[in-house]
Amino acid sequence: MTSRVRIGLVGTGSWGLNWVRAIERCASAELVHLADPSTSALAAASALAPGAAASEAVGALLADPRVEAVVVATPTSTHHAVGLAALRAGKDVLVEKPLATRVADALELTEEAARHGRIVVAGHLMMFHPAVALLEKLVREGDLGELRYLHAQRLNLGIVRRDESAWSSLAPHDIAIANHLFGSAPESVSCTGGSFVRPHAADVAFATLAYPGGRLAHLHVSWLDPNKVRRLTVVGSKKMACFDDTSPTEKVAIFDRGVDPPPSLTWAEGVHVRTGDVSMPVLPLVEPLAVECEAFALAVRSRRAPARATPAAAIDVVRVLEAGATSLESGGAPTRLQPIEATR
Repeated sequence: MTSRVRIGLVGTGSWGLNWVRAIERCASAELVHLADPSTSALAAASALAPGAAASEAVGALLADPRVEAVVVATPTSTHHAVGLAALRAGKDVLVEKPLATRVADALELTEEAARHGRIVVAGHLMMFHPAVALLEKLVREGDLGELRYLHAQRLNLGIVRRDESAWSSLAPHDIAIANHLFGSAPESVSCTGGSFVRPHAADVAFATLAYPGGRLAHLHVSWLDPNKVRRLTVVGSKKMACFDDTSPTEKVAIFDRGVDPPPSLTWAEGVHVRTGDVSMPVLPLVEPLAVECEAFALAVRSRRAPARATPAAAIDVVRVLEAGATSLESGGAPTRLQPIEATR
């Protein structure tokens, strides 16, 4: 039997506690060390994992010979530094999304991992959601026809983060999904938003991602909204699908609906609007974080990054975030994604 992967967790805040629970329940992993400068956060995590060592200094965790792999659940601004230190200490690493705040830093992490023969994974949780797996299957098997556009909303009242904008904090989820479904990064990003709570940090953002072939993704993210919304609509030439992550049971609805163009360019002939059945497939009752934890443990043992969370995909998300931030600063001007070579 393959031994369980011994994991050290850096960062035991609110999301870090979710990682503590996930690792403690993971059949393929064992939580052996916790690290956080906050004594209260560390105490809360230790109560859930009493068998794990606890340190206020990251260095103590990285020096622990029992730790094979590290999960980094620290503030986004520290992802690059902590991830780099873990790789240089000879550990495999999962860094919570996004992999870094700059493309150059994301590239350094992946190149450092390759140099030392280490695994580096970005924690794009939604890529392990069974609803996203279903959407991928629908796209791959052609059930939706040719993809035309998708529209994503990720809204709530709070949490307003200290070191991030709503764009950099919330958009990575839907950027990762859009890139995965379209099979590439977009060519350009146009992003507008507003900074109402703090200057120079957008609390709401509206972005249009232009993909090859004229396909589009529109993202609306905000932590200044009265409603909690986690909705993704995918429109194809044959059918449409809606993923509502706030629904407790009926998360994905597939609509046999669409608009067929006229046989010629003479629109006076009219168009045909189809309104067929709506189906709601039953999804596996699994926790995405539990699936992600198992996938990371498998990556460590197999020495291959999960297919749903490759380093290249993680870098593309950071490229979109960086282009979107540039567009925000310019008042919404379309910004082309920088080629990888230009960021080195």
